[in-house]
Amino acid sequence: MTTTQASSMTTTNKKASDEQVGGDHYKKYKIQPIEYTYANNMGALEHGVIKYVTRHRDKGKAEDIRKAIHYCKLILQFEYNEVADVSDGENE
Repeated sequence: MTTTQASSMTTTNKKASDEQVGGDHYKKYKIQPIEYTYANNMGALEHGVIKYVTRHRDKGKAEDIRKAIHYCKLILQFEYNEVADVSDGENE
């Protein structure tokens, strides 16, 4: 086996969940949001809520909370046919 082949095998044996592209704001948590979402058979909208609430202190601050609220409003709309207030929350 060549060095290139061995290096390629090492790279492909690494779990995708062990790396994070674009920062390290999830690395300090015992379970990453995507792992929680997947383990609990949740959908994309629930994942958005979990993701933004989890990282708000480390990355997006108040904007991440507004994003989580937006995902909650989308859940109300698509799952329960309820129309929530669509303001962006910046003037509340």
